[in-house]
Amino acid sequence: MIQFPKRIRMWEPVFVENSRVPVILTKIAPIVIGAISFAFWVFCRGTINKTTRRHETIHFQQQLELLLVFQWILYAVFWIIGLVIHRNAKDAYRANPFEQEAYANEKKRTYLEKRELWSWRKYHIRNYTPKVRKNA
Repeated sequence: MIQFPKRIRMWEPVFVENSRVPVILTKIAPIVIGAISFAFWVFCRGTINKTTRRHETIHFQQQLELLLVFQWILYAVFWIIGLVIHRNAKDAYRANPFEQEAYANEKKRTYLEKRELWSWRKYHIRNYTPKVRKNA
């Protein structure tokens, strides 16, 4: 098992609550953004709860292990692949391995202490099963 040293695994980004950044990005995104992790900051629409804090910290750790910029490049590539496979922007978002890891582990209190490097590789776009939507 390969891990960052504990002092790095426990790093958290700077949380900016009540930010307009998620509100603005929601206008161009296929989902409603409550918080977004970008480098050493997480911009939150309102106040942040423990689950969202852990979710965004998982993204922060993903960014650290991929030297920040490569996580965003891979994120975009995975989203495009998910869009081709699932033909739906919201499902492409949820199928992204980075999001799958964060959603699967956001409620596990000790996950960040035990998280292995590149844990997102355990999740695959094709294995994501979209939720059934009711027709409105």
